[in-house]
Amino acid sequence: MTTTGPTPSTDFIRAIILDDLKTNKYGGRVHTRFPPEPNGYLHIGHAKSICLNFGIARDFKGLCNLRFDDTNPSKEEVEYVDSIMEDVRWLGFDWADRLYYASDYFEQIYQWAVQMISAGKAYVCDLTADEVREYRGTLTEPGRNSPYRDRSISENRDLFERMRAGEFPDGSRTLRAKIDMASPNLNLRDPVMYRILHASHHRTGDQWCIYPTYDFTHGQSDSIERITHSICTLEFENHRPLYDWYLRELGIYAPQQIEFARLNLTYTVMSKRRLLELVKEGFVNGWDDPRMPTICGLRRRGYTPEAIRNFCARIGVAKMDSVVDIGLLEHCLREDLNKRAQRVMGVLRPLRLVVDNYPEGQVEQMEAVNNPEDAGMGTRKVPFARTLYIEQDDFREIPPKKYHRLTPGQEVRLRYAYLVRCTSVVKDSNSGEVAEVHCTYDPATRGGNTPDGRKVKGTIHWVSADHAAAAEVRLYDHLFTKPDPDEVAPGQDYKANLNPSSLERLSRCWLEPSLKDAAPGSRYQLERLGYFCVDPDSKPGSPVLNRTVSLVDTWAKIEKKGAGGGGRGARG
Repeated sequence: MTTTGPTPSTDFIRAIILDDLKTNKYGGRVHTRFPPEPNGYLHIGHAKSICLNFGIARDFKGLCNLRFDDTNPSKEEVEYVDSIMEDVRWLGFDWADRLYYASDYFEQIYQWAVQMISAGKAYVCDLTADEVREYRGTLTEPGRNSPYRDRSISENRDLFERMRAGEFPDGSRTLRAKIDMASPNLNLRDPVMYRILHASHHRTGDQWCIYPTYDFTHGQSDSIERITHSICTLEFENHRPLYDWYLRELGIYAPQQIEFARLNLTYTVMSKRRLLELVKEGFVNGWDDPRMPTICGLRRRGYTPEAIRNFCARIGVAKMDSVVDIGLLEHCLREDLNKRAQRVMGVLRPLRLVVDNYPEGQVEQMEAVNNPEDAGMGTRKVPFARTLYIEQDDFREIPPKKYHRLTPGQEVRLRYAYLVRCTSVVKDSNSGEVAEVHCTYDPATRGGNTPDGRKVKGTIHWVSADHAAAAEVRLYDHLFTKPDPDEVAPGQDYKANLNPSSLERLSRCWLEPSLKDAAPGSRYQLERLGYFCVDPDSKPGSPVLNRTVSLVDTWAKIEKKGAGGGGRGARG
């Protein structure tokens, strides 16, 4: 297992484990697992669970398994299995030789079901799914016994064997536990253990036509793997009595289940069902769309595993649900990229700038710093010539107050190059908008220096028009317009809050020539514009950049005021 990432202060789960170690509860062992269902791509909420389970194993010199709880072949795919393994490795964790599948245990789980039937603790039920729900009752009313609840043990065994043999159609029968239809916990009202499903499984093929439910598989899988601490999110808290009942009735090893609050993030939905809906209905361009909270989407956008691990450590582990400000996640990303991303210059909305007194055909190589946070990253050469591109926003013919960039008669510094002064403009004959700016430069100010000590407030970035690499740039914003996507009017759903401006494509941008053949996945800071990542859609000579995050860090301002840090990004 990779031993990377910050170690958080002791949380309530680690406190439980420390107590268990003191009492030698599990013989000094700490063994966790990360057990995703392979029915979708992992998202930032799963990253919290990955960091927690693998992190606990790391901190206590224990083990962590990767196990796929693959009990529903109608929704599971090899594609999801492969993507999950890739994401866990990318986050910096390794399960070594401990890769397991619930489907590895299907025969054992089946035999345990037979054991339950033989003990009079399970029965075959012919009620339909709708009838099962009707008989279950409500939170205020007890359920009713199934009319098939009192079948004999021999009849139940015969029917269950015939279910396995494929004699009955889908949905016609289930195997249910015989517990208590009046229990205040609805999960204990004779839950379904097996259902008939004639579907090919991604690992077992057509070997089975009955499949155990998640609830009848999860605890037993933990038992088989001798897990010590079975860490789950809060929605499984009401399922714990059922897991314990199964383990107790079967008389097998029982791990300790501990629940923690799942991650909720502003401007984000975490439901796999909703994420799949966004993909299938075309609101995003696949699971790895950079607007998605999936780990592959975050990776494509330019997030680093270090930033995500740091974020998970900072939000901590709590017992109560809360919502974390996405600004904290972006702050952790900026902190990391600030240290590792090379600085480059690029122009997203170009305006031609002609330096009239600069010699025609002359090209100078200006020395630029790659990262002021890391001198070891060195410098690079950037070509400077007579015709440049600057940002449209860096020129105003009639400037507002306190505007320190280029205006008629005003002098600014071209980053790493010279001081220039605007002398005239050329306007488009049709629109009347400024199409070209003319200026003169001061040769004595090479490198942006002012030997005579004169003050120049504005510094702008640029690229040489003759040398720049043409690029497409995609500007991403939050996928939803409201912090809580579920804040909708009656009759609407979360999709009413989709942000129509979550993606802006700029097709004619210009970058330093060094980025012409930049490798997909490379991360840069475009000076004054934000952090960007080279997209896999790039081709040699035609880079495509995704904006990872802007430079404006509101969370850093909050922290300076003493309100940030740790888990304080959460609100109840």
